[in-house]
Amino acid sequence: MSQSSSQPSPTVTVVMAQIDPVVGDIAGNTQLVIESAKQAKLQHNADIVLFPEMTLTGYPPEDLLLRGGLYPQIDRALLQICQHVNDVVVVVGYPMQDALGERFNMAAWIEKGAIQASYMKQHLPNYSVFDEQRYFSAGHRPCVVEHKGVRFGVLICEDIWKFAPATQAKEAGADVLLTLNASPFSDEKHQDRLNTLTRRVAEINAPILYVNQVGGQDELVFDGGSFAMDAQGIVQVQSLEFKTALTAVKVVKSQHGVSVLPGLVAPLYESEARVYQALTLGIKDYVQKNGFPGVLLGLSGGIDSALTLALAVDALGANNVSAVMMPFKYTAQISQDDAALQAKTMGVDYQSIPIENLFNSFETALAPSFIGLENDVTEENLQARIRGTLLMALSNKTGKMVLATSNKSEVAVGYSTLYGDMVGGFSPLKDVPKTLVYRLAHYRNGLSNVIPERVIERAPSAELRPDQVDQDSLPDYAVLDAMIKAYVRQDKTPQQMIDMGFNAEEVNKVVRLIDRSEYKRRQAAPGVKITQRAFGKDRRYPITSRYTE
Repeated sequence: MSQSSSQPSPTVTVVMAQIDPVVGDIAGNTQLVIESAKQAKLQHNADIVLFPEMTLTGYPPEDLLLRGGLYPQIDRALLQICQHVNDVVVVVGYPMQDALGERFNMAAWIEKGAIQASYMKQHLPNYSVFDEQRYFSAGHRPCVVEHKGVRFGVLICEDIWKFAPATQAKEAGADVLLTLNASPFSDEKHQDRLNTLTRRVAEINAPILYVNQVGGQDELVFDGGSFAMDAQGIVQVQSLEFKTALTAVKVVKSQHGVSVLPGLVAPLYESEARVYQALTLGIKDYVQKNGFPGVLLGLSGGIDSALTLALAVDALGANNVSAVMMPFKYTAQISQDDAALQAKTMGVDYQSIPIENLFNSFETALAPSFIGLENDVTEENLQARIRGTLLMALSNKTGKMVLATSNKSEVAVGYSTLYGDMVGGFSPLKDVPKTLVYRLAHYRNGLSNVIPERVIERAPSAELRPDQVDQDSLPDYAVLDAMIKAYVRQDKTPQQMIDMGFNAEEVNKVVRLIDRSEYKRRQAAPGVKITQRAFGKDRRYPITSRYTE
């Protein structure tokens, strides 16, 4: 029977709980769910609180899922939620292991103190940074639950990227889909999500609520950006990016169907601003979740360390950041002046430790072994390794973590020194190409002028020998970054790159450098993934290999 126009339309308030869980902290994550549910009820009079994928363990828990002791803790966590939240529905993600030892990526519908329904994720991603087929078996059935006259279908992350699960839920009677996500950031990811959900709502003619995790987890950053899209493909509610948030969505059922009412539409970051937010959040959560009291870095007067310092201060506050200049005879005075100026401008602890005497001591000790041999890259690397040793000594003494400053362009072609400028516990620019480093520096100075303009304008140089600049031995960075994108991100062959217009000699050199530098990358610190293909779990190549194309 159709609803009379004189009767009020049932309205269900769903709160998207965009939270920042900590991997492995089941007790802490459980308490976060309970507190968030209570806050959502208090602030928004929520009927349903929707949490991200795998909330109780955090995502990705990786081989923690193989620990037998994990699952009794999950059972206790679910029981605790049931006991402490009974005036609002909680839809929460977690892992489950059955009596046969089979594991599933789950969502529980908790209502009136009990799990009333549950859903097993159907599509298990096994590409890029995802390894879910290593851990989980796939579910096969839809989950549709009615609440206040509205039938809600539940999906988990990758399910919404595929046609079948959404269609299956719709055929099972769902009026609206709730999807729990732990979708990591990359530079084009949010638009990809919007495009995908636009296709899904067109296929099923039903609204979709998409809640996403936020926060940093090792090399991954989750950007949040939860949203609600109506059946016409229009985003009616948009949550913040890179911030925790409880965002209310009003779902209304009438004789014309189910609709999402317009609500909060938070502005989204664009281009460099979005990447900058991802980097600062990645630094902040890595440092704080691992219990470091702060960070320190070598500040050289160059663009990479200048941007790293700005990111660190914005992420952690000036009081938690230290910078060290370690000049040598090849270090230009303007580099020393610019480093000191930036440190003063940003209000960080700063010191200068000259390395010439240390270098001379090493040369003296090595002289008998180097008789008859010309100076070469050995002496350049020695400078970098002395600096790395000093930074690690300061780290050991203070407890602060060293931030490495190498960018993706250097990491790709091996233009960074093992046990030298590669030392550190975290490498914020690891997935940031050199050309983007400059754009990010311009963006940050547009907020407030903290990086000396001379640092941005000067030709990049390692300053390890007289009059050295990076382009002595590398293509122009605009060309190099385009080559790296083609070879690493797009999997182009050298011949295809040449056909694209790149110089054949340069292509062969760059490809050779990328391939032979894999051993260095395996020893590098983790760093924030911001592109669609980062080095590390995103691109797994053998160190020992004779493969060519």
